Amino acid sequence: MNRPSSHREILEALSGIWVALLVAILSSTIVSNALPTILAELKGTQAQYTWVITAMLLASTASTPVWGKLADLFDKKMLLQVAIVLFVIGSVLAGLSQNMEQLIGFRVVQGLGMGGVQALGQVVVGALLSPRERGRYSGYTGMVISAGTVGGPLVGGFLVDWPGWRWCFFVCVPLALVALAVLHKTLHLPTAKQHVKIDYLGATLITGGVSLVLMWVSFAGKDFAWFSGESALFAGGALLAIGGAYFVERRASAPVIPLHLFKNRTVVLAMLGGVAVGTAMFGASVFMGQYFQIARGFSPTKAGLLTVPLVLGLSISSTVSGQLIAKSGKWKSYLVWGSFSLVAGLALLGTIDHATNLVLMGAYLALVGVGVGLTMQNLVLAVQNGVGMADLGAASSTATFLRSLGGTAGVSVLGAVLAAHVSTTTLDRGSLSPVVRDSYGDAMGQLFLIAAGLAVFTVIAVLLIKEQPLRDFVDVTPTGSGAQTVATEPDSPVDTDQRIVDNPAPAVDKRLVLSSDGGQEVAARSAALRSTQNSLPSGSRIVTQPVPSALR
Repeated sequence: MNRPSSHREILEALSGIWVALLVAILSSTIVSNALPTILAELKGTQAQYTWVITAMLLASTASTPVWGKLADLFDKKMLLQVAIVLFVIGSVLAGLSQNMEQLIGFRVVQGLGMGGVQALGQVVVGALLSPRERGRYSGYTGMVISAGTVGGPLVGGFLVDWPGWRWCFFVCVPLALVALAVLHKTLHLPTAKQHVKIDYLGATLITGGVSLVLMWVSFAGKDFAWFSGESALFAGGALLAIGGAYFVERRASAPVIPLHLFKNRTVVLAMLGGVAVGTAMFGASVFMGQYFQIARGFSPTKAGLLTVPLVLGLSISSTVSGQLIAKSGKWKSYLVWGSFSLVAGLALLGTIDHATNLVLMGAYLALVGVGVGLTMQNLVLAVQNGVGMADLGAASSTATFLRSLGGTAGVSVLGAVLAAHVSTTTLDRGSLSPVVRDSYGDAMGQLFLIAAGLAVFTVIAVLLIKEQPLRDFVDVTPTGSGAQTVATEPDSPVDTDQRIVDNPAPAVDKRLVLSSDGGQEVAARSAALRSTQNSLPSGSRIVTQPVPSALR
């Protein structure tokens, strides 16, 4: 057996993954404060404003499960490096765009690379760490995601005002190259290959169905009526694709979204709650930059600074709640308070207009940040704690997949609503009349009222979730029937080649070898296990795993 990696070695290996993850997330949020300037220079429209964001998010979300499946076939480190290179190419091309069509197309390339970085980063972490060890480092990952999500607009505003908007894309390139160098030097993984079937048909149908929905809500009411032949084609095509995906996923040997997960009440409720969180997270980031610049006339840098309350609320709440949950093992109360804070913050933002006091705006944004910080990572934690190790990867990736889809759809819907209320052929701040500026500010409140309505479903979902104390042992649920079982020691490094997207039975690295003539040793172990069971907190249990046939 290989020597276990030290804490320093693990941090060195994970540092490259964290840098790559930060770059990928920054690329999706850093342009939010730059978009008004970009669209003014490239002569874009409000619909194109939204698609600069959603094109990348959609490509990232759709490619995530495919990247995860490829990780079962090819070297994970190599695939991660390929994803980073693809992302760098997309970033450079986006920075060189000469019109909106080029920019949106190159953002799709960026999104494909981003999907690979997100999916493969999780796969690599699973290959490096046992489940028990992952909790020790998950806080760092959460901080990286939070920093990239809400810190991007601040960085983007600074870049627009100084070197220019094209650097919002170029700045990601050196960081990505640093991640490549660190990964090449510090990341060492086994290269065992396995033969698995990639569910291309399921991924295509799911992506196609969601894409048709997004295009429908973007174009309807503007390019054609909601009740028209075009609407019927978009909606009908989406229903056919999603319905076909359901039947394909029922029969697929390695489905993109395993349907049996939806029999788990905790998983279903946590995923439903995550949809509104994704909408709030991306919606606040994308549209607040437009509000501060177009409706209030602030520069991109000042617009970024005005979103600092959102950043602080999210960062502080996620960090503090993570530490408290780790100590107590209880998580539901934080979800409840977070969901109420999210609804309250979004509802208060729904009252804003073109003249709202900026101090009040900061308080409203802080409430939204606290709500997102208390719910985003803890909903994923609830999903992971509600399933066995055999379902951990599929449940985690499905939760992330649906949250990303919810965020993408939310941004698209909110953008369509804003475009319907504000009719203008240009987004150049210097040429907009005061009437148009005021209409932007007044229409923005309606967007957040819609988001608040969606967030009510998060409140309902978390109230219905049944809290299960966090496990302090490895839950390895047998996948077969009739197998002999033995207790799993809490510190056993199980499933060190964890697949985040696929859902195979995990490989157990440390087997409990039972000697053929070791009856006394077996009896001693059994007594020790009974003693351990009696000392566990109420409601806890020791979960067993099959004994390999060769050891029976």
